[in-house]
Amino acid sequence: MAEGKVYTYKFYNYTSGYIHHCTIRHLEFNTKYYYVVGIGQTERQFWFITPPEVGPDVPYTFGLIGDLGQSFDSNKTLTHYEMNPLRGKTVLFVGDLSYADNYPNHDNVRWDTWGRFVERSVAYQPWIWTAGNHEIDFAPEIGETKPFKPYTNRYHVPYKASQSTAPFWYSIKRASAYIIVLSSYSSYGKYTPQYKWLEDELPKVNRSETPWLIVILHSPWYNSYNYHYMEGETMRVMFEPWFVQYKVDVVFAGHVHAYERSERVSNIAYTVINGICTPVKDQSAPVYITIGDGGNLEGLATNMTEPQPAYSAYREASFGHAIFDIKNRTHAYYSWHRNQDGYAVEADKMWFFNRYWHQVDDSPA
Repeated sequence: MAEGKVYTYKFYNYTSGYIHHCTIRHLEFNTKYYYVVGIGQTERQFWFITPPEVGPDVPYTFGLIGDLGQSFDSNKTLTHYEMNPLRGKTVLFVGDLSYADNYPNHDNVRWDTWGRFVERSVAYQPWIWTAGNHEIDFAPEIGETKPFKPYTNRYHVPYKASQSTAPFWYSIKRASAYIIVLSSYSSYGKYTPQYKWLEDELPKVNRSETPWLIVILHSPWYNSYNYHYMEGETMRVMFEPWFVQYKVDVVFAGHVHAYERSERVSNIAYTVINGICTPVKDQSAPVYITIGDGGNLEGLATNMTEPQPAYSAYREASFGHAIFDIKNRTHAYYSWHRNQDGYAVEADKMWFFNRYWHQVDDSPA
């Protein structure tokens, strides 16, 4: 038996139901556990499978979803993810969950309906969250001046395990991957808590144990759409040198309601074209993928900058989801599945070759 804590919170004229949080320790790896929610006639049974033990050649599959909301297109995206033969064992969610703040007075009933909508997945597999701008819920005009109030009351994350001081930036080890979650909407300037945490965290990554280094955040750093253009620029300036130094494999972001995959590029190595510093291919840099195409009511970002920049490998204004399928320490298969045709179509794909192990294998004996 496991006991947890029960919470309620108030937001303007809304009072939540009872929210239960429970931490269960000493579980076995790669084991199916059943759990029950409710009592008597309200009782419902669910299950989850714990992750495998951490190791360099442990295969593992992640689903990628962002900016989901709760619309007809949201339902298509989630359905296609569930029907994908490569469906992940964990979802990396890149922010913007319920879009409750799009409704009058930040209607928190929308958090309840969104919870019921995604239950068919989140009740059975972990979702690793990052907070988007629609989670801020800062509304002084109705007396709500505490940012992220509904999100932090509902979605607890294990941030203290990675010595983080806030639930908006943290890390998780999963199979052969080391996942770093960052917050686009918390301070990240020099000497801020998030900056200091990341500065201390990156050297802790043991690529011999977890060769795949993945970062998720909300506001993309490389974005060739006219929507939210350059919004991630200041964060890129602060952290990109570290991402290149530590050879981050891939950075997943949302925010822009479309899809885009970059080449391996950085502004660390750049060229000057017509007096403008332009990013160039850099094999030490991550691939940047924008996957803010879950299907919310705000619609697609269809207005792209032209011509398509050289750093942009593939872009499409369609809803969909993605899969990051780690095979072993050296290879991972990535695919993006568009759902504009009424069914999921694999529209973009690439093989990732882990540069850390390539570097180790090619070094002199």
